[in-house]
Amino acid sequence: MINQNISINNLPDLLTVREVAQVLRVSPLTIKRWGKRGKLPAIRINSRGDRRYKKEAVLWLLGIQAKEE
Repeated sequence: MINQNISINNLPDLLTVREVAQVLRVSPLTIKRWGKRGKLPAIRINSRGDRRYKKEAVLWLLGIQAKEE
């Protein structure tokens, strides 16, 4: 089940395709296309090659600068 109420303040460091799509309000297919075009680079994990996206990259697309910790 997908969390329908993803808060920008509580995002995990790495997000799934569906989580990013929810935050940016676009389809998961759009997220994958953006990855192929270099607009939103993906990190591939595990043997299946599942995509994960850095929180900082997603916030940057939203025009929000990530906090320096």
